[in-house]
Amino acid sequence: MDRIVVHGGARLEGTVTVSGSKNSTLALMASALLAEGETVLHNVPRVRDVDTMLQILGALGARARWDEKDAHTLRIAGRVTKPEAPYDLVRKMRASFLVLGPLVARFGAGRVSEPGGCAIGVRPVDQHLKGLEALGACVRLDHGYVEATSDGLQGARVVFDLNTVNGTQNVLMAATLAQGESVLENAAREPEVIELARALVAMGAQIQGAGTDRIVVRGVPGLRGITHRVAGDRIEAGTLLAAGVITRGDVTVEGVEPEALETTLEKLRETGALVEVGSERIRVRAEGAPRAIRVVTAPYPGLATDMQAQLMAVLTLAQGSSVVTETVFENRFMHVPELQRMGADIALDGRSAHVRGVTSLSAAPVMATDLRASAGLIVAALAAEGDTTVNRVYHIDRGYERIEEKLRSLGAEIRREA
Repeated sequence: MDRIVVHGGARLEGTVTVSGSKNSTLALMASALLAEGETVLHNVPRVRDVDTMLQILGALGARARWDEKDAHTLRIAGRVTKPEAPYDLVRKMRASFLVLGPLVARFGAGRVSEPGGCAIGVRPVDQHLKGLEALGACVRLDHGYVEATSDGLQGARVVFDLNTVNGTQNVLMAATLAQGESVLENAAREPEVIELARALVAMGAQIQGAGTDRIVVRGVPGLRGITHRVAGDRIEAGTLLAAGVITRGDVTVEGVEPEALETTLEKLRETGALVEVGSERIRVRAEGAPRAIRVVTAPYPGLATDMQAQLMAVLTLAQGSSVVTETVFENRFMHVPELQRMGADIALDGRSAHVRGVTSLSAAPVMATDLRASAGLIVAALAAEGDTTVNRVYHIDRGYERIEEKLRSLGAEIRREA
């Protein structure tokens, strides 16, 4: 099993280009099931979660393949022959449940295993099912699978009980082929929802309000395949910028819209870092120890929960005491014991972590517990004294493409070992 070894202490400097958004890609791949003809996606990250979704599409009978001439382009023909996503694939990744809405909308039936993914807290799919039932789908649970059938979805008003990105995306996709008008209330506002809506409109869907908490969809008879370039990954960009701050470096990331991670940038500014933004370009410079701040995760446009571990790593070396409060997932502090092994002074109190800054971190063997926790540990290791070994890096491979190579291009002493 691979591991990543980081020799801390190097100041990161330089420019790096982020990969395409993993979270956007997964929804866009599912949306290809709605369309006649071929959908072509450019700037697709070569990460484990994308490979899993490719296998799921293949299991459904769809023709999905990497382009022969471009290693970051996917070609997907959405016709399916077996509308069932099997357990051994769906259990690996929660976003695989996104195929259910397109399957029932276009083909009248879908059978998808209840999903898995990172163990960061309860993420029920009840909001997905509530929305599909409101559109007229018949939903039932059968031995660990969710089955949804319909003779034709009908437009309806769907009120989500809580913010759910994947739930909003799933119901949004289904509503594009429903007869009549659908209104999605309390919809997620994340950039990944906006990007999906824009792609669906290019396919021929009629959608208004994406990016607000009220999305209106007027159903159409059919959609067509398109060519789409995936936006840059805002979480990867935030991770690389956090690495620049913790090493008191000068790092520029390219290929991402600054607006997509505005709250993260504001938190980095609060730590004392200098942040400059341009067109699809962000530069961060840091001198001296970061300042202590307060961090509270929240649905977009609040601070992304996916950036919590990376910011906590930065705050372990801050001057003073910080408070990090996690409001999205109840079990997303599993990286704390690993940071403590490196000398961090952190005390947990329910959904808050009190981080008292220390003057230095020390290298230690640590264990990645989930995707973003592994990124946080690597950020911490970049500033630690000695060699830190991060085990279970298959977690980070789910969402980061060649993270060690990108960090090494900035001057980090980092390597992957088998």
